[in-house]
Amino acid sequence: MRYLISFLVLVSLAACSSGSDPDGFVAPSECSNDGQKQFVLDNLYAWYLWNDLLPPNLSIADYGTPEELVTLVTQTYGPQKATGGPLDLFSSVGALAADQQFFGEGKYEGFGFSWRIENDEMRFTRVFVDSPANMVGGFERGQTVLSLNGRSIADIRANEGINAVLGNATVEFEIRELDGTVLPPVSVTQDIVTIDPVPQARTIDMGAGNPPVGYMEFATFISTADDGVPHDGVTNRDFNAVFSSFIAAGVGDVIIDLRYNGGGLVSTANLLGNYLGGFANDGQIFSNTEFNADRAAANNSIDYFARLGNSIDINRLIIIASRGTASASELVINGLDPFVTGGVYIVGDNTFGKPVGQVGIDFCEKILRPTAFKKSNAAGFGDYFDGLLVDCAVGDDLSFATGADDDPNIVAALSYVNGAGCPVVTVPDGQQKATLWFDQERPAADGRPEREFAGAF
Repeated sequence: MRYLISFLVLVSLAACSSGSDPDGFVAPSECSNDGQKQFVLDNLYAWYLWNDLLPPNLSIADYGTPEELVTLVTQTYGPQKATGGPLDLFSSVGALAADQQFFGEGKYEGFGFSWRIENDEMRFTRVFVDSPANMVGGFERGQTVLSLNGRSIADIRANEGINAVLGNATVEFEIRELDGTVLPPVSVTQDIVTIDPVPQARTIDMGAGNPPVGYMEFATFISTADDGVPHDGVTNRDFNAVFSSFIAAGVGDVIIDLRYNGGGLVSTANLLGNYLGGFANDGQIFSNTEFNADRAAANNSIDYFARLGNSIDINRLIIIASRGTASASELVINGLDPFVTGGVYIVGDNTFGKPVGQVGIDFCEKILRPTAFKKSNAAGFGDYFDGLLVDCAVGDDLSFATGADDDPNIVAALSYVNGAGCPVVTVPDGQQKATLWFDQERPAADGRPEREFAGAF
């Protein structure tokens, strides 16, 4: 059995068949540990984008598990950065059920927040609505975590790491508010969290005689971004509803906030590209997809813009980005860049730099996700492993609500709309200027889709 979902092409194979098929997929002969390791190795030889770099005589006996095999093989023998270290940090093996739940429903099991280290402190960047972090912990963006299970963040970082502690089902958090108030410790237990892919969307009044600006925060590229279902039970903020409201308001310039969006489904990226670029560019090339030499003839493809009922006649596109903006987010930015007449501008920081995607191959209730293809735009540009360059560098200041009128990234974005270019962002007395994302430590992904594509715990 095989089905294709454009999670960077998700492919499912029967778990215990054997041999290979005409398309090049190699199925496991058995679901023993050795059978799973052989399956992973065989499919790396078949599908890995840089399979020509893999030695021909790799042995499964050198690796303990299929998860270890995919990580060590791709990071040891795959391409390396000029500055040192592996270029491919994305190939992994994970749980099939978790993958399907995340991309199909936006659900995962966790606490319901994202975080980063800033000036050696752990701070929340966002907290998901109706999550244990929000409903039980009362956590908010910008708060500082002083301790986990009674241990300081410095101690944890010096030993097993924050990710390891957050792997516990229940964790006690000690929190400091933005005003300096230290709250009593609170214990929070992981539960099912549902991510709203479009947490907010609005039009911004630009004054008499000027058309409003459309603003949409987009959390992650999952299928529920355009399912027509109100994620808060009241307001429908899927793509179609958002762009319908923008058109009705006479919006010409659009701000898309992707600062925490690590990517996801290519199909959802194509859809967002159609809403933003399909009106004037129907039938033009949005992106090119290229596989390795062995898979190219059967799998290389071109995606074209398609005009939808609520595709917007866009003038300028401003993207709010960070070093956490990756993959499908970068695909949309890069794909639109040659076509938006008023320009595509990046405010915030350089993006992460992931012009490649993974296929997902189902086996033994797991999913192998090797990096298997590269993307480029209509101009043929796709070499941005160092990230897409920012036009206006602005720190992501956690003392401001995401997307609020006084959010420095919104201030900078609206400056472009007003024709003033990149502003000098002032900091009120008593506040510390926020550092840029590239000065900060980003939580590592560990093969779970919510980690890689939403930075979610």
